[in-house]
Amino acid sequence: MTATETLRRGQTDGAALAGKVAIVTGGASGLGRAMALALAEAGARVVVADLDARGGRDVADLVGGAFRACDVSDLEANRALVDFAQEQYGGVDIALLNAGVTTGCGVGDDFDPARYRRAMGANLDGVVYGTHAVLPALRSRGGGAIVATSSLAGLAAVALDPLYAANKHAVVGLARSLGPALAPDNVRFNAVCPGFAESRIIDPLRDMLSEQGLPVIPAQVVADTVLRIVTGDGAGECWFVQAGREPEPFRFRTVPGPGKPAAV
Repeated sequence: MTATETLRRGQTDGAALAGKVAIVTGGASGLGRAMALALAEAGARVVVADLDARGGRDVADLVGGAFRACDVSDLEANRALVDFAQEQYGGVDIALLNAGVTTGCGVGDDFDPARYRRAMGANLDGVVYGTHAVLPALRSRGGGAIVATSSLAGLAAVALDPLYAANKHAVVGLARSLGPALAPDNVRFNAVCPGFAESRIIDPLRDMLSEQGLPVIPAQVVADTVLRIVTGDGAGECWFVQAGREPEPFRFRTVPGPGKPAAV
């Protein structure tokens, strides 16, 4: 059975997301492509968003969806993306805010303000702007799901790319904070935190990963995890995806409360 036939069968077999409309940013390749495929197989109609028009249209054609060019670091572009999805399919139920890039610089002599702003714009602003833009559409449908792509770099220190770690930690903090804040509106906000997964981001690291014997996580594993998050009932969770382990929500330690005043 071809990939297209599999998608069509998923759309007609009473799949979990039948009738739902989803947006996937960074959907032209890697994790975003796999997410778009997984959503379509589960029955959703998918709007693929990316700056890579050729790749994005190819994925949209594959899933029987629609493509919209979008720079997620621009607030108005995010609003236009949501408007486009509503015009195409009548609403939005799911937003996978996945677009992201590596930083490519540090904070020392190699600091590059343009690279820094590009990474923060895609990795953090894209999540904030995307959430702001899609919330009215989700609320109008009685709720929905937002999943932001963070990283294991959002859960641990990463000396190799501290600025990337910074914006991914910010996405984790946003998910943990917005989860309970948006739950009363029946909008579930969660994050997925993959390790080294198959995507363009790891291209500069492939030789190093091979030399160190570090496995690359298939994009489909990350996409399947996102599908579990979307179809679940959690909010404010940050699911780790690590090679050789079953994905699950990361268990954060509780912050210590205030201590007792010192005795006089």
